[in-house]
Amino acid sequence: MTTHFIDGIAVEVEGEGTPVVCIHGLGGSSNNWTPVMKALRDRMTIRIDMPGSARSAGAATFPLSIQVLVDAVVKVCSRLEIRGAHFLGHSLGTIVCQHAAVQQPALVRSLALFGPLACPPDAARPNIRARGQKAHSEGIVGMQVIADQVVQGATSTATKEFAPIACALVRESVMRQDAQAYGNSCLALADAQSADLESIKVPTLLITGDEDGVAPPSNVQELSKRVAGSRVHVLNKCGHWTTFERPQECTDLLSEFLARN
Repeated sequence: MTTHFIDGIAVEVEGEGTPVVCIHGLGGSSNNWTPVMKALRDRMTIRIDMPGSARSAGAATFPLSIQVLVDAVVKVCSRLEIRGAHFLGHSLGTIVCQHAAVQQPALVRSLALFGPLACPPDAARPNIRARGQKAHSEGIVGMQVIADQVVQGATSTATKEFAPIACALVRESVMRQDAQAYGNSCLALADAQSADLESIKVPTLLITGDEDGVAPPSNVQELSKRVAGSRVHVLNKCGHWTTFERPQECTDLLSEFLARN
């Protein structure tokens, strides 16, 4: 594996073959995809720490927006001469993937989206902005509180009871974010708008959890109606952090999807 820094964006590149571009969500990093790497063997994986997140906290023009994030992904792919890639996304990253598929159809070969949403529902936007403002005003202390709230609210009952390591991964991922950059990422999500989903023509897999309050199954089914030919799979006893909470099921679904596409 080689780590590149492309205009300050940390990018892990591993393997050879058909490229797979991996885009994490809010509070995530390239490690969101570590549990499913077995499904990506015999391919070139490009795991990006998105601007405003993890090692790329400062690698963005602030304030952040969905378009800034899309442009960053396109830039990384251009520098690495990537085209016709499978795109994996989680949460906020699924919105970025959808916009990339619309804006750069030659770049995106398929979409596998975990905890997917077209954009936040209007009722959720004030809470996302408030979280961003808390990160801005309270710094590292606020990030610990936010991390605990994310674990409590975005993982399933079974995960909290029987998978403490998964909870620790989620908590660590969020708690170690740069507070100011995380706040800017929250504001980008709060302002996100849907891509033109009806124009997406690539194979699309939508994976969510039956206890995912961010991307509940009913919302994902509605999203699927807008993406022609997309397929929905709901994981049992799973919250929003799908690859951490149900790594084997995610690996199996991803392996089967990539084999067909």
